[in-house]
Amino acid sequence: MIEPDHPDLSIGQQCALLSIPRSSFYYTPQGETGRNLSLMRLIDVPFLETPFFGVRQMTWHLRNEGHEVNEKRVRRLMRLMGLMPIYQKPNTSRPTKGHKAYPYLLRGLRVDRPNQVCCVDITYL
Repeated sequence: MIEPDHPDLSIGQQCALLSIPRSSFYYTPQGETGRNLSLMRLIDVPFLETPFFGVRQMTWHLRNEGHEVNEKRVRRLMRLMGLMPIYQKPNTSRPTKGHKAYPYLLRGLRVDRPNQVCCVDITYL
């Protein structure tokens, strides 16, 4: 998109025409550091054995092994690796004891003209 050796337009003018900052042309993304790569390997091995370990348990596990890690770093690396712990999701389809089932009043009613059935939401009262 941007040609550094363009004879008529400078890099700044080309960036202005494309509405991008000039710093984004010069930016080169940095890879992960060697320490982060070794931590990613250390996270991957116990996660395969215990896939229910989340960020807090993984941080606790790594600290018990003698590694100085922060919970934020473990969270970022696990997100980068795409690791999500397995846990029981709440069952929202099962009604509770206090749940009251209201009757469906339009059952069997054939709606065949406009304004035959109206609906009002008064939950804010």
